[in-house]
Amino acid sequence: MIGPPANKSNTSIGVRIAGTGIGVPARTVSNDELAKTVDTTDEWIAQRTGIRTRHLVQDGETARTLATAALAQALDHAGIPAGELDMVISGTLTPEMCTPSDAVRIVADVGAKPAGAVDISAACSGFVYGLNMGSALIQTGMYRNVGVIGAETLSKLTNWDDRTTCILFGDGAGAAVLAATGNADQGCLYQRMSSDGAMWSSLYCPRDQTNLPMDSTGFTGKFNTLQMNGREVFKFAVVTLQRAIDDALNACDVKADDLAMVIPHQSNIRMIELARQRLSLPEDRIYVNIDRYGNTSAASVAICLHELVEQKRLHEGDLVLFVAIGGGMTWATSLWRL
Repeated sequence: MIGPPANKSNTSIGVRIAGTGIGVPARTVSNDELAKTVDTTDEWIAQRTGIRTRHLVQDGETARTLATAALAQALDHAGIPAGELDMVISGTLTPEMCTPSDAVRIVADVGAKPAGAVDISAACSGFVYGLNMGSALIQTGMYRNVGVIGAETLSKLTNWDDRTTCILFGDGAGAAVLAATGNADQGCLYQRMSSDGAMWSSLYCPRDQTNLPMDSTGFTGKFNTLQMNGREVFKFAVVTLQRAIDDALNACDVKADDLAMVIPHQSNIRMIELARQRLSLPEDRIYVNIDRYGNTSAASVAICLHELVEQKRLHEGDLVLFVAIGGGMTWATSLWRL
């Protein structure tokens, strides 16, 4: 007899999302402002992506500083002292340095020493990967409080002369504090983290000539900037997003209508709308803020979560599905009972 999927939780330890926070640059850049420097228009960008404006860092702001602000707010909302954190997981592809990790310095910044700390690089899937890892650590019984962050400054990897990519990205950070609870029904019911490295050249950031794929005809000519085959990424993401959602619902014998909210990575409004229509969900059951933030990669799901908490649209006992797809390619789902 085949048992339940390994991705489905059967632990006796519950996990609650105790607090959330965000760190967002004050500077905003509208589509009209971008149209002054590249050949585009507000209408063209909004129709194809859903984006109207995005936040961009200024001098002195980094993924770490944004992440620190987000985690500090999440700890405050949770009412948990920083010193009680056992681990900090930071999803980012734009850390300040290759070493030390941003997470290590965030632990020091918020006063959480000597908590464990690790950066994970899963691109846009980073925060959902972190949620899955954090909840699993707590469910072992060996950790009680875990800070999970998604933080990006993609503006630093953007080719601002390439109108196909510079319109897409924004900077920001979001965080959640996960805490152990005696309510075993609360927490992550199902999780899956996946990848397909064979598709790496659809979305990558080359350091030099040796990083270019065999067919580099789409290379913009600027190293250390994001290179994307938008058509291939869109096709892959649409199919993968729908399959990932189906797998999560089927594993837990849950219907789409049972979900209080779907919190997807904010990559493209058309992709989100296709998923909503396929699930037959009303517009208020799949969260969208891409119009105000653009694609903030690992930060996007975390920022959405915080906004929903602030708007009091999530309640204890709700079923919430987190889902993201990112470069690599990576994708992840996390189904929670709040």
